[in-house]
Amino acid sequence: MSLELTLHTAPEVPLEADALSPDRLAGLDVAAIGKLTIFHGNRECPLGEFFKVSGSADGVIHVHGDLAMVKHLGAAMSGGLLHIHGNAGAHLGAAMRGGRIVVDGDAGDWVGPEMQGGSIHIKGGAGHLLGSAYRGSAMGMTGGEIIVHGSVRNEAGHGMRNGLIAVGGDSGDFVGVNMLAGSIFVLGQLGIRCGAGMKRGTIVSMHDAEMLPTFSRACTYRPSFMRVYLQHLQQRGLPVTDAQISGAYQRWCGDAVELNRGEILLYKP
Repeated sequence: MSLELTLHTAPEVPLEADALSPDRLAGLDVAAIGKLTIFHGNRECPLGEFFKVSGSADGVIHVHGDLAMVKHLGAAMSGGLLHIHGNAGAHLGAAMRGGRIVVDGDAGDWVGPEMQGGSIHIKGGAGHLLGSAYRGSAMGMTGGEIIVHGSVRNEAGHGMRNGLIAVGGDSGDFVGVNMLAGSIFVLGQLGIRCGAGMKRGTIVSMHDAEMLPTFSRACTYRPSFMRVYLQHLQQRGLPVTDAQISGAYQRWCGDAVELNRGEILLYKP
């Protein structure tokens, strides 16, 4: 039997609820979970003041309600499943090391910042700084995968070091800024200044994009790895076509202000 939490009182200011993680709730009974401390603004309060709790903590947590004002859900989790039946707030899966997060709605800014492993699957859209480094840090996402069915905003993959980010819709500006390694797929339109400052890594889009002048066109070819990645994303429910799986891609190399070993691949039907 899984653990069920239902939001019964909408917060007036953001809730900081890093306690809502399979790691933090493991082995606790319903009464103990209801007494866990969360923050409503700068006020400490028990989790039960906002959530109805039922079931048992067996590594699977279902959270119901609009949690757009609830931050740090699944922070630092290392295993289990956190399924959010609604929207999720900022810092979802921050520093996540393992396990799986599923969001049926939209997510806020800072999804999976400095994520190390595991999987985040968002069926709606997401905000700024998806899989990114926190301000002042040089290292963003270092492992795992983030899949977003809708669109995202600016700086997805900022400082990314490894892992996979896939976006079914459009992206904002500065995708993969200061990226060192990893892969970012955007099935919709890329924003401006994609790949700025990237050293290595791969950014893929299914549409033409405006390239920075520090990127140079190398060739048009059919990358062998593309089939593996795109079939994986197709299985995850993203709108990947068979033509894209076997198609040709125009390769741009950059950023020349750095190592010039990154690449942006644009699908050419």
